[in-house]
Amino acid sequence: MNRQNHVRVSKFLSFVLRHQPQAIGLRLDPEGWALVDELIARAKRGLTRQLIEEVVENNDKQRFALSGDGLYIRANQGHSIDVDLGLEAIEPPETLFHGTATRFLSSIMIQGLRPQNRQYVHLSADEETAIKVGERHGEAVVLSLPARKLHHSGHRFYKAANGVWLTSHAPADFLVQLGQSE
Repeated sequence: MNRQNHVRVSKFLSFVLRHQPQAIGLRLDPEGWALVDELIARAKRGLTRQLIEEVVENNDKQRFALSGDGLYIRANQGHSIDVDLGLEAIEPPETLFHGTATRFLSSIMIQGLRPQNRQYVHLSADEETAIKVGERHGEAVVLSLPARKLHHSGHRFYKAANGVWLTSHAPADFLVQLGQSE
């Protein structure tokens, strides 16, 4: 499968599995799972089971998962629609990171990190990943937050199947811009 086709299919799957399944009349169960055969039939884009399996397996961010029997597919995180991924709150590492564009920084430093149109704020376990995320939106800036300290003060953290850390909100007074004096 060529890279361009992989990206096209991945973007389509993200759109229908994370944001607008109704755009193609797809039904998701409460946990976000959709029947692969129904997705193929409704997509009308030349999708095949083999192509979907290749995209799931080769997606560099592991955005999607297939059920153990291969009959269902879902996005691992990033939903703007209400789904229950069945995640259990767990203790996070000492520090987590959030990559964003510099144009969003002043708002974030006032309001903190909010999920915006998604269910959760997305956090990375390492600076490098956060930089890559931030660069997708413009000139990157990386924020660190004392995740374990927040956890011990009552904030819940979850880890998606693809390793992305999730939380509902990170208060501004806990955020530190990397590269700035603390």
